[in-house]
Amino acid sequence: MKNLINKKILLVICGGIAAYKALELIRVLKKNKCQIKTILTKGALEFITPLSVSSLSNEKVFTDLFDYKNEAEMDHISLSRWADVVLFAPATANKIAQLSNGLAEDLATTVALASDKDIFIAPAMNVRMWENSITKLNLNKLINSNYKIIGPDIGDMACGEYGSGKFSDPVEISNVINNYFKNLEENYKYKALVTAGPTREYIDPVRYITNRSSGKQGYAIAEQLQKNGFHTTLISGPTGLKTPEGVRIINVNSADEMYKKTLENLPVDVAIFAAAVADFKIKEINKQKIKKENFNKLEIEKNKDILDYTSKHNKLRPKIVIGFAAETNDLEENSRKKLDEKNCDWIIANDVSNTKIGFDSAYNEIKIFEKNKKNIENISFNTKEMIAKRLVEKISNELKANG
Repeated sequence: MKNLINKKILLVICGGIAAYKALELIRVLKKNKCQIKTILTKGALEFITPLSVSSLSNEKVFTDLFDYKNEAEMDHISLSRWADVVLFAPATANKIAQLSNGLAEDLATTVALASDKDIFIAPAMNVRMWENSITKLNLNKLINSNYKIIGPDIGDMACGEYGSGKFSDPVEISNVINNYFKNLEENYKYKALVTAGPTREYIDPVRYITNRSSGKQGYAIAEQLQKNGFHTTLISGPTGLKTPEGVRIINVNSADEMYKKTLENLPVDVAIFAAAVADFKIKEINKQKIKKENFNKLEIEKNKDILDYTSKHNKLRPKIVIGFAAETNDLEENSRKKLDEKNCDWIIANDVSNTKIGFDSAYNEIKIFEKNKKNIENISFNTKEMIAKRLVEKISNELKANG
């Protein structure tokens, strides 16, 4: 498990009979040269001791949200920033319910809310608890929030029953975490380009034509690509958004500038055109402000189609070309037409007549149309960050599947 070397894992042990198996999990992870810090919940303290955990991990064990000895460190913040991943193992039905409802009742749940890292859940509980519809509902909420579930296994349980809900083998859990880091490292060979935000087509020094766009979805996609190992370039129109950490940004104003910078940064493995590029520009920009009484007629011409050019460029065409379609009506018909005409691999469409999503909203809801596929993939209402995570996971899988 070479991909675990020097990785920082924050292990949260919850209160169930399987808690004792977490000691073996620590041993396996340490054997593979992980750095491990551990949180014991109040329930876990009924099954194992901080001393046994500390002896295996060679690190301090954290138990309380408010620790007067470390008050200045704010453990829930410092631990969430320290970790590469967070792993709840074993995760009880109660802890899963708390996490799925966004509760911050103890150090473990507070760390989960404060973390921007991927979180893994390894459930362990009685078969009836596992099969309970409420547990399934809670798990689905976590999956939709991009939590990653490991197991559980099927087998004999401590309660004497047999079925699903058994804590996964520590070696198997370690393998899942190892493969997660392996996938990240494999993504390091990939280059991605994202366009985001609006463009401005100036009429004179104070007026311009533009399209409505906050740039939030494009920025979220660029951020997730970078976090998943892609070398990411973001070509952005004026947005006022903070540049995602590690992303190379190129700021532009006009469609011509975005077109030029896109060509300069090809080839890449995947290009995602999320920008709302103005369709038209002024034929000749006035150097002086036009007075109202002279503002009678504007001569306009079409801008170059960046998506169309990139997707049809034989030498520089990325392996995956993704366009966006912001529609107010006939979403499927218009999206499929754009998919064919632009020669894209995917079109990501949303209904911007829905005021709850798109534009300045923090939320989105999308449909993915793919070349040569009749089925439409839906990603239901969620934050733009969660939408971006799902998209990047799909992009990564597609690139690996096609070599």
